[in-house]
Amino acid sequence: MKIGVFDSGLGGLTILRELLKCLPEYDYIYLGDNARVPYGGRSPEIVYEFTKKAIDFLFKKNCQLIILACNTATATSLRKIQQEYLVKNYPNRRVLGVIKPAIEALQQLKFHRVGIIGTYTTVQSKAFVKEAKKELVKKQVFQKACPLLVPIIEEGEIGWKGLDLILKKYLRFLKEKKIDSLILACTHYGLIKKNIQKIVGSRVKIICEAEETAVKLKKYFYKHPEIEKKLSKEFRRDLYITDLNKRYQKMADWFLGGRNKLNLVAL
Repeated sequence: MKIGVFDSGLGGLTILRELLKCLPEYDYIYLGDNARVPYGGRSPEIVYEFTKKAIDFLFKKNCQLIILACNTATATSLRKIQQEYLVKNYPNRRVLGVIKPAIEALQQLKFHRVGIIGTYTTVQSKAFVKEAKKELVKKQVFQKACPLLVPIIEEGEIGWKGLDLILKKYLRFLKEKKIDSLILACTHYGLIKKNIQKIVGSRVKIICEAEETAVKLKKYFYKHPEIEKKLSKEFRRDLYITDLNKRYQKMADWFLGGRNKLNLVAL
């Protein structure tokens, strides 16, 4: 059986890239719903419906475990998926998110003023804040929604000068709060980490979910050998997206390196 990775677009390929570095031997299936990206401005109810369809697709492709690489899907749908949908439909399968690994990464660090940037829906859900209050009791947490970033990144405009102007506007609030650490609460944002670091300053510790998710999944397998034993290890990866064009192919190659075939699928 395989490991599935789902995102609303191609940003989740950053998660897959780190998984391939940390746990390369396993077989992976990636699904990017880039026909409907971004999820960040949609209602929680719609995101939940999209997420269920993605999970059904990946489980039918013989996945034992799925990583919700989409923060919006994790924030709005993960708990309901785990507590209701899996129990009813896939009791022996697992779905994990990307919020908890990022929060846990700050537990052992001596930072006290935590900033979070994400999509509008992720920020509105307060999922990161709720998790932080459980895990980071003595730390202050501040959020800022950045709705324009995903479309810009998906358009491949990372070198666009206007991006830095938009980032300065978004990050001004967090800088005024004198944050000493910043969680990039969207998989896409890891692609502009250098831009963000330049604006917030070198003293601010940036937490990228991709790296933390890979490390935490490895630890998860140590704790759950009964799940790990079910996984096939043939170094295979299959990539599926819901909208296909040359630009997406180029981005996939850029994210993962080398030539990666994208398969078109309808959800």
